[in-house]
Amino acid sequence: MRFQSRGGARLPEVQFTSMIDIVFLLLCFFITTSVFSQWEYEVDVVLPTAQSGKMPDRLPGEVIINLTRDGRTIINQQVLDAVQLKDRLTRLARFFPGQPIVLRADRLTAYENVVGVIDLCRQADIWNISFATSGDEDGGGQAATTGGAAR
Repeated sequence: MRFQSRGGARLPEVQFTSMIDIVFLLLCFFITTSVFSQWEYEVDVVLPTAQSGKMPDRLPGEVIINLTRDGRTIINQQVLDAVQLKDRLTRLARFFPGQPIVLRADRLTAYENVVGVIDLCRQADIWNISFATSGDEDGGGQAATTGGAAR
C-alpha cells in the first residue's frame, strides 16, 4: 500500500492571532504604567537643587511622597494627614520590608514638615529613604535623588 498526499507538501504556517493578542496586552500594560508613574510628578513641587544628585534607576514598587510648600503630604494624588500617612507606611513596611521611599519636598517646605515625614517613616520601620532634588537652578528639571538607606 502506498499512501500519497493529495495536496503536496504543505508549508509551515505561523498563527498570528495569539501573538497579536499578547502584543496588544503588553501595549496596554505599558501605557497604563506610564500614566500612573506620571501622577507623582504632576504635583506642583519645586525641588531644591543639588550638584551631587544623580538620576537614579527607578526601583520597582518605590513609593513617592510629595510634600508641598504648605506642608500637605500627597501620595498617589491623595492628600494624607499624619495619622493616615503613618498607617499607610506601617502597612507598606509590614507587607514589603525594605520598601524604597522617595521624598519629593518643595524647596520652600518648612524643615519641620520634612522631619515629620522622616520620623513617620522611621516609626513605621522604613529606612530606605531618598530625597528628590533638581540638578538645574530653576528647579524644573528632572528629579535626581540624594541619600539612601540610613540607620
